[in-house]
Amino acid sequence: MIGIHSHGKVVGARRALSVIRDGSVVAVSGFNMSTTPEHLIEELYKLYRETGHPRGLFLISDTLPGAPGRGLDRVFEELYREGDTDFIKAVLMPYLGWSEWLQKMVIEDLIEAYTWSIGVMSYWFREVGSGRPGVLTRVGLNTFFDPRMDGGFLNEKARRAQRARVQVFAIDGREYLLYTAPQPDVALIRGSTADELGNLTMEDEAIYGTVLNIAQAAKAYPKKGRVIAQVLRIARFGSLNPKEVAVPGPLIDYVVVSPPDKHWQTATVSYDPRISGKIIPPISEDLTGRLPLNIRKVIARRVLLELMKLVVEEGRQVIVNLGVGIPSHVMQVAVEERVDEYIATTIESGPWGGVPLTGPDFGAALGPYAIIQMPDQFAIYEGGVIDAASLGFLQVDREGNVNPSMLPGRLPGPGGFPVIVTGSPRIFYAGAFTAGRRDIRVAGGRIEIVEDGSILKFVDKVYKVFCPCKRMVEAGRTVLFITERAVFRMTRDGLRLEEVAPGVDIERDILSKMEFTPLIEGEPEVMDKSIFSPEPMRIREWVRSELRR
Repeated sequence: MIGIHSHGKVVGARRALSVIRDGSVVAVSGFNMSTTPEHLIEELYKLYRETGHPRGLFLISDTLPGAPGRGLDRVFEELYREGDTDFIKAVLMPYLGWSEWLQKMVIEDLIEAYTWSIGVMSYWFREVGSGRPGVLTRVGLNTFFDPRMDGGFLNEKARRAQRARVQVFAIDGREYLLYTAPQPDVALIRGSTADELGNLTMEDEAIYGTVLNIAQAAKAYPKKGRVIAQVLRIARFGSLNPKEVAVPGPLIDYVVVSPPDKHWQTATVSYDPRISGKIIPPISEDLTGRLPLNIRKVIARRVLLELMKLVVEEGRQVIVNLGVGIPSHVMQVAVEERVDEYIATTIESGPWGGVPLTGPDFGAALGPYAIIQMPDQFAIYEGGVIDAASLGFLQVDREGNVNPSMLPGRLPGPGGFPVIVTGSPRIFYAGAFTAGRRDIRVAGGRIEIVEDGSILKFVDKVYKVFCPCKRMVEAGRTVLFITERAVFRMTRDGLRLEEVAPGVDIERDILSKMEFTPLIEGEPEVMDKSIFSPEPMRIREWVRSELRR
């Protein structure tokens, strides 16, 4: 019977990909290079180059299946250089940041481009797989995704075609957004091992991502599409632990064995057992490294102080999300201060604990103690199960609106930001006060601004709204903006200056570098001087003594 069921399931890439028709909606798994079926992507492009088909594809992903020079970025580079707009007609992806070439095609209006939050996107696959029309959520209200603003359209081609749409609905007097897009005809997914029936395990992968849900979306009624899985190896039927099967074999039509060099765990790591959970190393400075004393460390330390205050307040370990950029350094500082045991870190792709990787490897972690599916991780964020989040920011305006990523000519996309800020009870934005070329030093227990950045981040009006912080505060949430020279609190009346770094002149170094005047009530406090010291802050003793009370 096994031979009958598995007949023809394990095939070459060309045989599997030949089922994709012109104009298909193709869902592709991938958080940067984690769970990205790189071999299938490259072979699909080769098939098109050699035969002219399939063409006119609409690609949908849970994040971005690629990294600089790899996966979709490599494909889009060739498409852009050759002026080819026939292969891919449209994309719906939450993050374009690691593909310079995809961004160019979007900005120049060469293909339709839509973007939603990673969390909404991962939910969408699950909802479509459940036979529902899309995702109904409050995430994105009064922001870039709201149809009364940009509707998630990244260019004019998308705005005209509107194949992925966001609509406003009122339920019991509250507004919600409904995110809809075409159901996938084909899914390209990835796992580590498949048996002869197609049962798929993910023991060597960095994350689970949204692999199962993408398969479900393609298989849901009425389309009953095709699912093609990339794996590293084939196992005999019956040899896999049923509890380790991430996607049951009957959901998979074809299995393609990939060359190892097209199946890396992350963009720069082919395989590390500490990433897949085979080995859990002790968390120490040998693993995390120690940051030099600079403004990035100053900001990370100030965020850590806020988290430790929360630990004392709650009397327990706190669950947090640490975003890319400066927030990703908070855990390094926590390890240096020996307080990492009080923080349960999470990454939106699914890992809990460990040391998050950065850059194009973001999404994976060294030594996580748990890894869950991405839609479940975002349910934890949107539901406010976490205690706090620290995220970066690009712009903030007088109304407290935050733009984390977009500028004219720069479209990295929202990433996981919208869902996290919607649900987190406390948001500690962390970033440098200005941008551009600058020379800001930390010496003698103070900040020395030798040359300030020429790009202002506190502006009269942000380019695009991704978080209306005033609404967050009105809903009872805490919002702080932490920089190397000042700390601001979002209030119902506006942004209030609360703390100033030693060595900083308020008028010269803060107010003159803002396009609006913040609220100032009395004399702002001086930021804790230990933040600017080359020695550890010694906060472990304080936290332990407070918890013993």
